[in-house]
Amino acid sequence: MPFDTRHQSRTLVDGPGRAPARSYFKSVGLNSEDLAKPLVMVAHSWIGTMPCNLSQRELAQQVMDGIREAGGTPFEVNTIAISDGISMGTEGMKASLISREMVADSIELCGVGYSFDAAVVIVGCDKTIPGGVMGLSRLNIPGLVLYSGSIAPGVYQGKDVTIQDVFEAVGQHAAGNLSDEELEELENVACPGAGACGAQYTANTMATAIEFLGISPMGSASPGATDPRKNSIGFDSGKLVMEVLERGQRPKDILTRNAFENAIMCATSTGGSTNSVLHLLAMASEVNVPLKIDDFDLVSQQTPLIGDLRPGGKYVALDMDQAGGTPLLAKRLLEAGILHGEEMTVTGKTLGEEASEATETIGQDVIRSLDRPLKSTGGLVILRGNLAPDGCVIKVAGHERLKHRGPARVFNCEEDAFKAVVEQTIQSGDVLVIRYEGPKGGPGMREMLGVTAALVGEGLGEEVALLTDGRFSGATHGLMAGHVAPEAAVGGPIAVVEDGDIVNFDIEKRELNVELDDLEIENRLQKWNAPKPRYEKGAFAKYAQTVSSAADGAVTHPVQKT
Repeated sequence: MPFDTRHQSRTLVDGPGRAPARSYFKSVGLNSEDLAKPLVMVAHSWIGTMPCNLSQRELAQQVMDGIREAGGTPFEVNTIAISDGISMGTEGMKASLISREMVADSIELCGVGYSFDAAVVIVGCDKTIPGGVMGLSRLNIPGLVLYSGSIAPGVYQGKDVTIQDVFEAVGQHAAGNLSDEELEELENVACPGAGACGAQYTANTMATAIEFLGISPMGSASPGATDPRKNSIGFDSGKLVMEVLERGQRPKDILTRNAFENAIMCATSTGGSTNSVLHLLAMASEVNVPLKIDDFDLVSQQTPLIGDLRPGGKYVALDMDQAGGTPLLAKRLLEAGILHGEEMTVTGKTLGEEASEATETIGQDVIRSLDRPLKSTGGLVILRGNLAPDGCVIKVAGHERLKHRGPARVFNCEEDAFKAVVEQTIQSGDVLVIRYEGPKGGPGMREMLGVTAALVGEGLGEEVALLTDGRFSGATHGLMAGHVAPEAAVGGPIAVVEDGDIVNFDIEKRELNVELDDLEIENRLQKWNAPKPRYEKGAFAKYAQTVSSAADGAVTHPVQKT
């Protein structure tokens, strides 16, 4: 039996009883012929507050033209978006991770509310990518996700720069190594136009990962937001979603356990963001795929680090595009014998078939050959120990120390830690402990790029370590452990670390410990009292009451235990 391409919308617009609904639709410019076709949602997160999603309304028009060309009726739908880079270091950063759930919720609500038959979800900044996949997964209607693209690098004193350089310049300025005028000159050029952060930070990590996941067309993410090719990619994606609808292919047909392993390989082979752990766990939870935090370490150990991308490497996202893009990366991992090439994608081809069509630019050095990887294992590592019984995440992108032992400097919020850094009271050897910034405690699990970048800017990046129950930006590098679970707000051991306690990182042993015996930790926990919630009403309070552990992806629905 052929798939009914109007499997949802018939109940909304067909028959005499649905005349009021049709009348409303006709008031916005549709006619009876339009309403007899499949109704397709084109959801995006355009917002006039940041570059990451600024091109999406224009891109959406190209997608809608493709849908019309292929016999569908498109509907533009808008979601919210929060800029991590703008809100970083402020109370507003707590809204970022919460917005992931809001993006997913709004796509779900519009999808159900308007009985759409299919969907194209256009994503850009960090949280809209997993949020878009999560929303489409809940609907489980034929659809695909399209990344609007990376920002071009800026140029400062003849060198390519990204927003990472601006954050690190804050530390250089605090140390007296950069003038006010130089800082302003850098901030003026680092972000030259539309597009998401320009290296293998969270947005580009997740954009490439969802191609490997199969829910986004292979090769569609690599061209930048302002690249002329993006218009044709948008148009072709509109036509493609109608093919997906004709096939009756749903997200849950694509989002398998092996597909998630492919996505992890993508992230870890490129030195990608630690946030990929949080987001892939959350996405897997939506489709009841059994995925655990330790799986990331297992996949990472068998995956070579071959993408020489910032923040740990040399190149930006658009360099990867010029080298051969995500298809070339997939081809390398297929040749390594680790990629699950049989997994189906929204293009109607398997991931292996897509990889086989890759074209490599002669002489490129962005995606290394298998015989000369940056590291023989990938960039994501999971540590456990008496400070992180449920795990934590650390990125080892090539040159970081594998061990660090030092005294704790304890801070109960990010602001206090940042103040200590810029006042230059952090000493070589210290271990910064930033707590009560987890999913519940923050709430919202703020990223710590302001702190970590300032440390690097002051020249302490290779001399100190940091651990937190909050998160790190994809631009973070150095010995930094995030997502420490259980978090402080629920009585995790991180809550009772004191100034001067000796903290020990051992990457090779996959351990993060404080040098206290179990009895001492237990005695301290018995005296510990949970802090008062920071929010009592509104979205932040609801999130804090419902969010799960970071070890489960910090999701706000019941976690399917395996």
